[in-house]
Amino acid sequence: MRLLLVDDNPLYIEGLKDYLQDNGVEVVGTAGDGLEAVAKVEMLRPDMIVMDVQMAGCDGIEATRLIKRDFPEIEIVMLSVSEDDEHLFAAIRAGASGYLLKGMEAPLFLAELRRLAAGEAPLAPGMARRILREFAGREREPAPETAAERPALSARQGEVLRMLAEGMIYKEIGAALGIREITVRYHVNEILGKLHLANRAQLLAHAARLNL
Repeated sequence: MRLLLVDDNPLYIEGLKDYLQDNGVEVVGTAGDGLEAVAKVEMLRPDMIVMDVQMAGCDGIEATRLIKRDFPEIEIVMLSVSEDDEHLFAAIRAGASGYLLKGMEAPLFLAELRRLAAGEAPLAPGMARRILREFAGREREPAPETAAERPALSARQGEVLRMLAEGMIYKEIGAALGIREITVRYHVNEILGKLHLANRAQLLAHAARLNL
């Protein structure tokens, strides 16, 4: 397992590197942000990347999209300090193979990485259940409606829905559209009401059905 570590905290990344190397993992390099990670991937061609979610400039989710576009064979595990559903689903949509938390005990963290090397999907406790609920919701959805049956969304609501379907989180959508994050949340709530959906997970499933 040839590993690339990506995190903007030098102390954390060096500590993680030392621990993994002491336990027989080959760490081929480190990067401090998403853009550096993309460059290092081209040079080092690792088997796996452990990628921090939140970094200045190019964050982990955008870096994952870029890397998986050109190197789909590389496995990427997202690393976060929080169990945030927005980041979880955005990461999975971007192509991440797993999602782990920085607060996990070191032996468990290492065991999860080895699970990925063995072909399994590493997920922090409780996150697999969330993803199962997401896909279970998709299975319960009725057959796609025709265009005539779809409730009319405004042009802005259509943009927000498309960006959600692409895996963008509210902050990213706000930046792309030049609006505040609270305004994005308002539009999402309006869309949920028009489509008679209960939450964002159902909305993403609905968007997937419409091939957005």
